[in-house]
Amino acid sequence: MTEIPPHAIHALQAQLLAMPPVRAMQPRVARCDGDRLRLEAPLSANINDKGTAFGGSLASLMTLAAWGLASLRVELAGLSAEVYVADAQVRYLAPLRDDLVAEAWLEEGDWDGFLDTLRRRGRSRAILGARVLLPGGGVAAESRLRYAAILGPVAGATHDKPAADA
Repeated sequence: MTEIPPHAIHALQAQLLAMPPVRAMQPRVARCDGDRLRLEAPLSANINDKGTAFGGSLASLMTLAAWGLASLRVELAGLSAEVYVADAQVRYLAPLRDDLVAEAWLEEGDWDGFLDTLRRRGRSRAILGARVLLPGGGVAAESRLRYAAILGPVAGATHDKPAADA
């Protein structure tokens, strides 16, 4: 387990809330132990016409949890890189009538290999898993996501680069 300093968690929270569509979801970094990142968001900000969590919010929160974990690991390694989602597969398993709780983890390989490749080649890929939990156990949705990290300046970046080429 990697120690995550509180300032890194606060910076991630601020970065999430700086994105207007994400801010509307009202996510909160609930926990990160270096191996798993957990985000929470209120149902009231993510509700659909059926009174359940909006599917787009479930997918978004899983995507953000995985992105946040990959971004934290890059930052903690002392690297300046942009992290992009390249693709994702999502499965919706059960309706959620409660607040959203998403967690993400590295599903394939290890962080040392990912970061070593990033240092040597200037780009790297990682496969992460994520899920949104049901209260009392079970899974509302799950996702398998591929992320790309590309070394370079991060601060002030306002452009999008295609991640699929990584």
